[in-house]
Amino acid sequence: VQLVESGGGLVQSGGSLRLSCIVSGFTASSYHMSWYRQVPGKERELVATITNVGRSTNFADSVKGRFTISRDYAKNTVYLQMNSLKPEDTAVYYCNVGSYWGQGTQVTVSS
Repeated sequence: VQLVESGGGLVQSGGSLRLSCIVSGFTASSYHMSWYRQVPGKERELVATITNVGRSTNFADSVKGRFTISRDYAKNTVYLQMNSLKPEDTAVYYCNVGSYWGQGTQVTVSS
């Protein structure tokens, strides 16, 4: 089983990034899919979740209106579109499906 994130990088405040997480080794269609983020010295924070059916979504208050989460069942992939990025969004972003985690991708937002 592998979850591989990509799309992180350095962006200026107000910019956008799109993270992707490709799942291999099992079919994620029956699972909720989530993005978390973590900064050094702090607990990992749930950013967004998309459900397995109906594609309902939930977001942390800090990202509501700026981030969207989506999934592609055929590609076994979950995305996080991040707009209007702020320096406080700087973190390592992790994909989570069931008990599986990706390795993380660094997002850095400069002011």
